[in-house]
Amino acid sequence: MNFEFSESQESVAALAEQVFSGSAGADRVAEVERTADRFDRELWAALAASDLLGVAIRDEHGGLGLGMIETTLVLREQGRRVAPVPLWPTLVLGAMPIAEFGSQPLKDRWLGSVISGQAVITGALSEWGADDALSPSVSAVRLPDGSWELNGSKPAVPAAGVADAVVVPARVVGGDDMAVFVVGLDTDGVEVSLSETTSREFHGELTLRSVVVGEDAMLGGADGRTIVEWMLVRAQVAVAAVALGCCEEATAMAAAYTSQREQFGRPLSTNQGVAMRAADCYIDTDCMRVTLLQAAWLIDEGRSADEIADAAAVAKWWSADAGQRVVHATQHLHGGMGADVDYPVHRYFLWVKQLENTLGGGSRQLAAIGRALVG
Repeated sequence: MNFEFSESQESVAALAEQVFSGSAGADRVAEVERTADRFDRELWAALAASDLLGVAIRDEHGGLGLGMIETTLVLREQGRRVAPVPLWPTLVLGAMPIAEFGSQPLKDRWLGSVISGQAVITGALSEWGADDALSPSVSAVRLPDGSWELNGSKPAVPAAGVADAVVVPARVVGGDDMAVFVVGLDTDGVEVSLSETTSREFHGELTLRSVVVGEDAMLGGADGRTIVEWMLVRAQVAVAAVALGCCEEATAMAAAYTSQREQFGRPLSTNQGVAMRAADCYIDTDCMRVTLLQAAWLIDEGRSADEIADAAAVAKWWSADAGQRVVHATQHLHGGMGADVDYPVHRYFLWVKQLENTLGGGSRQLAAIGRALVG
């Protein structure tokens, strides 16, 4: 078994680290958080100029043509800088399913614009109540001319305030089928109501009232349920990647702080209790990393849908469960500074708390793992 990254993977990680570290310092992040849309468009342009927005889009569409592992390496760097850009929604909820299942007009319309940084796309996988992406609350009715009419609403759509389009799963009226559509947010009948999240980002409630889209707006090549399952596992892995980056950096910040801060004439890090808690953070973060890379590798290897779904649930569970332990511990290890909501380490706590419950928290993932084991 080879745990080494390939040369191209190392190059992508190094480039992402260079872009994020050069453009997303703590002062810059705080500045963007004070803006109306909380979107660092300068960083977005830098990512586009570095071709990182096309990391997983095939070269025939102008992208780099790489895989899920490379995508997670880019997302991990975003997490390390808690950079306010709609990266995982655009790359994973938007561009990936369009590239895989979209009609040629959809690909021509959106993929080049994503790569160049001109378009932001998101996806509406969250649902009301039980939050089951496979039981969509939006309905789709086929009209006599072949177009579709969509009605319903979706909660917690990431980056809805800055997106140009949203990928929407819907139940087909008159049967048990599902379908997935790409809907422009400037389409008649589309409404978005924004709310501030725990991570200080804006998510939106999407409402569709008699929204009519053409036949070519529907993703194809597989049934709707299969497409949503395909999207969901990749989204779970993407969220786990961002959480990993947050926890890696928070642990590094705690290590640096406790090594520099002295108490009773010696660094805090020399106290056994401090060292043991920091070691626990390292172990938890390493488990998050291993399970994340396993899931991403299985996706890139084209393994079975069940195997990928199981691995994605494990990675998401570690990011939710262990991620909370890490950011709680790193905040505590900062002592009084950790209680300051303006101190940089607090932002990592907020991000991981938000990511914990995105697409299902630890309990939901554990239940999915249990069902897989029983099956």
